[in-house]
Amino acid sequence: MTDADRLELEIMEKALTLAGLRKAEPPVEVKDYAFATPDGETTLSRLFAGRDRLLVIHNMGEGCRYCTLWADGINGVLAHLEDAMAVALVSKDPPDVQRRLAQDRGWRFRMASHGGGPYMMEQSVGDGNYPGAVVYERRDGRIFRRGRAAFGPGDLYNPVWHLLALGGVGAEDWTPQFHYWRRPQKMDDGGQNMND
Repeated sequence: MTDADRLELEIMEKALTLAGLRKAEPPVEVKDYAFATPDGETTLSRLFAGRDRLLVIHNMGEGCRYCTLWADGINGVLAHLEDAMAVALVSKDPPDVQRRLAQDRGWRFRMASHGGGPYMMEQSVGDGNYPGAVVYERRDGRIFRRGRAAFGPGDLYNPVWHLLALGGVGAEDWTPQFHYWRRPQKMDDGGQNMND
């Protein structure tokens, strides 16, 4: 077994320890924040959609390729997550921009806009509009934050970083893109009116 193999096993064990610590943390009561959706105003409590637990994904919006990477990955396991809890993605973008991005990416999330307001300043890990996730619980009509985490290259929430690392590709060597199509050297149709 190599040093890298041993360290990876240690990281897996520490991830389980981290999960236990999060489970043991006392919940923090939060207010019922307001959000905008294509159907009008909504609240954090309504994002629970009748469930007792809610995962809110913090996305910086259409201008962040990294946030798109995380949302793409989470979208792939959305059905599994929704079996355990409600899931919503929030960003500062207005609802029409969110809808356009979701359609382009094939995202199935319920989405809401915090508009850059107090929700992100008070609930994200980091300063303001920072990517991450928060899990809330609803008990006796009150909302409690159970756990939260920031997203960043190499984190536990996107396997792309770890799979790239297997090949020796670090976060400094690769940047996610919105789309990966590359224009061929020769376009058989002449290549007029191309949107690169």
